[in-house]
Amino acid sequence: MTGTHHDDTEYILKATREQNIHTIRLWFTDILGFLKSIEIPRTELENVLENGQSFDGSSIEGYARVDESDMIARPDPASFQILPGGNRRDKRVARMFCDIFTPEGTPYAGDPRQALKRNLNIAREEGYTFYIGTELEYYYFKTNRGRPEPLDSDGYFDLTAREASDDYRQQTVIALEEAGIGVESSHHEGGPGQHEIDLRYCDALTMAENVLTFRLLVKEIARNHGIYASMMPRPLSGQNGNGMHTHQSLFKKERNIFFDSKRTHNISRSCEHYIAGLLQHAPEFTLVTNQWINSYKRLVKGFEAPIYTTWAIRNYSDLVRVPSFKKGRENSIRVELRSPDPACNPYLAFSCILAAGLAGIKNKYPLPPASTANVHTLPESERQKLGIRNLPGDLNEAIRCFSESELMRKALGDHLFNSLIENKRLEWEDYRRQVSRWEMKKYFRVL
Repeated sequence: MTGTHHDDTEYILKATREQNIHTIRLWFTDILGFLKSIEIPRTELENVLENGQSFDGSSIEGYARVDESDMIARPDPASFQILPGGNRRDKRVARMFCDIFTPEGTPYAGDPRQALKRNLNIAREEGYTFYIGTELEYYYFKTNRGRPEPLDSDGYFDLTAREASDDYRQQTVIALEEAGIGVESSHHEGGPGQHEIDLRYCDALTMAENVLTFRLLVKEIARNHGIYASMMPRPLSGQNGNGMHTHQSLFKKERNIFFDSKRTHNISRSCEHYIAGLLQHAPEFTLVTNQWINSYKRLVKGFEAPIYTTWAIRNYSDLVRVPSFKKGRENSIRVELRSPDPACNPYLAFSCILAAGLAGIKNKYPLPPASTANVHTLPESERQKLGIRNLPGDLNEAIRCFSESELMRKALGDHLFNSLIENKRLEWEDYRRQVSRWEMKKYFRVL
């Protein structure tokens, strides 16, 4: 292992002194995308930048066994960011995301961050830079105890005078911008207490870490006001779930390769192949983009979430859509994947999405016709003729599709691939053993 570049070290040490930062959080995630943090004082920063911080990997989900537990977290100076701290300058902290290494100095195979970096390097070898924008949805509840009670009763784009939840969302936007995360827009979503914040396009690694920071700040600000914020994919029956619509594009230097003014809808052949890759491999990567039992309560008919492998221009119910763009803004043409939810591990989700799209380009997958009708009204036999498949209907089916995919194994590597399958099979078996309130209400008095 080599230490951090001297100029990076000097910049970060100077910034922490000038900004009166006494605590630095070293962040990384487990296989499921939960943030882990090691806090160090400023006095230890120079040493950690040079040599990394050791920790016990056996206690992290999806990491090492007990007999190989020693790990090294090496902070990435490019991810250094002072976190918003309001007026309490004496309590301000900074964070850096870390790559995980073995004591021998080799990249750790179970590190989700390095899995994404590996896939981005594959794209870079083809001359591509992968950009992502995300639309992140979440709910505000009055408490996290008992039956969930939404903080408001508003609907899509509603603006209600002196609505507290709008103030909390605005405070979150301000905090995100203070943390260096660009926000394009925000609004009230369709469910009571549901909100959406759209993060500005950036490179995929930065976006993965913006999503992780977003989740933390949304919950921290809610907690500071005595309420609860949830990114659970479907927290309320009969209401829309929380999605993370993921906008993607590939650039070669300054050129967006998805744009071609001479072709239908201005979509290039590369873009068509990329979309075809997403459609072809979506059932395989759904375990990663929708990794929880509850994720499949969102991917159901009637709530705008996709359930079929279809694409469209501007349609909001298909798995993939190509949003319209204004003339003169050709570089904004992009592909939107609508199935992911905000409770995924973004490192792994972006890895698998990119691998699917690149497979489509490399192998020149043919793109089926765009959906022009409501696919939900088509008979099953007609959908089969059109080559339209269902996304997995539950976690168990998603595990099966993922476990049979050589592309997903290659994208994540054997360690992450096998660990995720093992973790999700345990979750499914635990779920199968439970007796739900619905079952008791439905069956107890009649069986």
